[in-house]
Amino acid sequence: MSGSDALGFEKKLWEAADKLRSNMDAAVYKHVVLGLIFLKYISDAFDELFEALKKDPKADEEDEDEYIAQKVFWVPTEARWTNLKVNARQPEIGQIIDDAMRAIEKRNPKLKGVLPKDYARPTLDKVKLGDLVDLIGDIGLGSKDNQSKDILGRVYEYFLGEFASAEGKRGGQFYTPRSIVKLLVEIVRPFKGRIYDPCCGSGGMFVQSDLFIKEHGGRIDNLSIYGQESNDTTWRLFKMNMAIRNMAVNIGEEPADTLLNDIHPDMRADYVLANPPFNLSQWGYSSTVNDRRWKFGEPVDSNANFAWVQHIIHHLSSNGVAGIVLGNGAISSQTNGEGNVRQKLI
Repeated sequence: MSGSDALGFEKKLWEAADKLRSNMDAAVYKHVVLGLIFLKYISDAFDELFEALKKDPKADEEDEDEYIAQKVFWVPTEARWTNLKVNARQPEIGQIIDDAMRAIEKRNPKLKGVLPKDYARPTLDKVKLGDLVDLIGDIGLGSKDNQSKDILGRVYEYFLGEFASAEGKRGGQFYTPRSIVKLLVEIVRPFKGRIYDPCCGSGGMFVQSDLFIKEHGGRIDNLSIYGQESNDTTWRLFKMNMAIRNMAVNIGEEPADTLLNDIHPDMRADYVLANPPFNLSQWGYSSTVNDRRWKFGEPVDSNANFAWVQHIIHHLSSNGVAGIVLGNGAISSQTNGEGNVRQKLI
């Protein structure tokens, strides 16, 4: 996100959070921070509705159904941010956060197995964890006013981008640069029907599609969203990213390798947006020989580029449109018959 797009405090918040990282690897730290941001968001949204229900003589602020009806996550007493805040300086703050995450998952089935629950590990500095709770606690994320500005979404996306930069090449596994996603979405123009990302990472393609539709006066509800992701930690990031936006997504009950275990075999999409891993080798071709997806020629185990392309084409409806990011070599490679596959595709 460029400076002109930023709300102003994302950068300051990132710099403050990053100072607390110390020697921790960015790949590990991102789950610590993003999990707390998620917890703060659902707690803010819960608290706002809680206070409104308290003022209504006909309502019960402790009735879970009231929250379900308004698509607000139910937050048990021990998991509310106020409880974290008063305990931020306690040596057992890590365990308190883990217990909060477990309590939320238990009461909200669609979050089962999604939230990070290893804040109590000995290697996580509890003083710095308390500092992080204080830092995130100072930002209102889930109130209706802030939701309408998508403040959490923007903070979350900014942090995803910064973590991807901090991780370097590995960061690309869960985050595609916003400028590239924006360009793809504006080319494909997804308005109504089925949209699919076979390697959805943390969900940037769907988030940008949602923004695009809103800018043009449409509704994300007009899209049925299908995704798949093989990396367990990225899959959980995706689930949190979609949950904070109340976006319904078909992504399966667990991570799965798209090329070897297609969880949407009969789905045909009107739009496909994808940034597959470049030049993936040893991906398991031998178990897919003569697969019905390889209409234009068998892919090779040394490079999955044309396996991804053919997988995507297989999932397009008769009038479907796809936007795919591939490595430069994909437009000129002649290795192992890739040139013939490309020719047939054209």
